[in-house]
Amino acid sequence: MSNTDIEIVVEDPTAPETNSPAVTSVRVVDVVVCLLLLALALTLAYDNWRTGAGWESTGPQSGYFPFYLSVILAGASLYGLAAAFLSRREATEVFVTRAQLRRVLAVFVPTLLFCLAMQFLGLYVASFLLISGFMRFVGKIVLWKSLLTAFVFTAVMFVTFDVAFDVIMPKGPLEAALGR
Repeated sequence: MSNTDIEIVVEDPTAPETNSPAVTSVRVVDVVVCLLLLALALTLAYDNWRTGAGWESTGPQSGYFPFYLSVILAGASLYGLAAAFLSRREATEVFVTRAQLRRVLAVFVPTLLFCLAMQFLGLYVASFLLISGFMRFVGKIVLWKSLLTAFVFTAVMFVTFDVAFDVIMPKGPLEAALGR
């Protein structure tokens, strides 16, 4: 038996189940994205037309090039809409299953909360909470290792940016209490 005939199968216990129901199809996502891009293109086109999308004696007005870029974006969006509606394959092709979406949201929601918490707690405290939370709840790592790793990483980040390079980072009440 040659080495090419040997097959190694590794089961991932955290992999999403294969029989998970579909949340949406590729066509629906394509249509929604094209409509959002079309709305953005129309908004940009209107705004640049309002500021001036013509040609003056001194050259183009300030909205000339952005206006035509928004026209190109609108055309590409309309092409994408037509392609999405004419494609039979994309109507049945699954974009994301419920299990896959759950895994994506397990990363997206804490990251969104990190962005919100950073506004009130500062970068370093929010980073500590994000790293320790990810390690504990997503990575299933022991609590003391999660807290220690988050603390060391946050401390190194603080020393690197705040002390060594004197970079202005969002500060929270803890940094203000420490006089930083």
